[in-house]
Amino acid sequence: MLKGIKILDFTHRLPGPLAGKILSDMGAEVIKIEDIKHKDPFLSGAFSDFDKSFENWYEELNKNKQVVRLDFKSPTIKDDIKKLLVGAQGLLLSLSPKLKASLGLTDEELKDLPIAVVELEASSTHNKAMHDLNALAISGYLSLHVAHENDPIVAPPFMPVAGIAFGQQVATQILANIIESMRTKGFVKSVSYLHDTTDAILHPFWSSTLRSQKKTKFLHNGAYPCYSLYRTLDGQYVAVAAVEDKFWLDLKETFSIDLPLERRFETSDKAFDAVAAVFAKLTADEIEERTQNKELCLSIVRKIS
Repeated sequence: MLKGIKILDFTHRLPGPLAGKILSDMGAEVIKIEDIKHKDPFLSGAFSDFDKSFENWYEELNKNKQVVRLDFKSPTIKDDIKKLLVGAQGLLLSLSPKLKASLGLTDEELKDLPIAVVELEASSTHNKAMHDLNALAISGYLSLHVAHENDPIVAPPFMPVAGIAFGQQVATQILANIIESMRTKGFVKSVSYLHDTTDAILHPFWSSTLRSQKKTKFLHNGAYPCYSLYRTLDGQYVAVAAVEDKFWLDLKETFSIDLPLERRFETSDKAFDAVAAVFAKLTADEIEERTQNKELCLSIVRKIS
């Protein structure tokens, strides 16, 4: 789909490399350029030093790219990068102003090239130092995560959703800039921000109106018994998402659940308990056997053993 499009990726960690992965998966030639000494923090130093999982993240995000490691302090580094820029339509940047200058990647040095640039930054209005969790907190969405918590320590959400949304936005933005650069045959640049993107993409799902109503429980975070996780007899879980009439009626019939159709949106503990009691008496295998060849919007969640 993007065959013939060449993109140089000077980003690291999650959002930029994820954007590059999306583009490479669509056929673009993505060349990830790293300093031969420092590399990407997910691969060497910082993150990978305390959690080797980040090395796996690095491999997954960058496996379909060409990774080129250069000596960023070499006296020929600007010429080396100029050669790589030949034929490139896109450029992803996440570098300090000082490093951009030493590599020859300032706006002034790029402005005569027909190239599209997206630069990744933390926020247009808040601190420059920011991680996924900070973006979620500043944007207000972590309030949902802790709304019904009272424990002294609360684990963060299970996925870095702000960074993932940011990576998707960066991929979209660079494609939009490439289209504009090809149309004008010139230099097109924009800046994408982690915090701003988080706020823009997540806002529709917890809008100002809903916030003003202090509404914190919704279908997707367990407000109703028809859409929740229930523990099975053998300690596994079953994901029930029987929202529509037909799915609830089929689920009710298959498992003899004592909760009428009209009560599947009841928020009382009694309604939840009626469903939980049924699955608590069945193993995951028994549930799976009963649901063979049935469309119930039900799935088994097996715990890591």
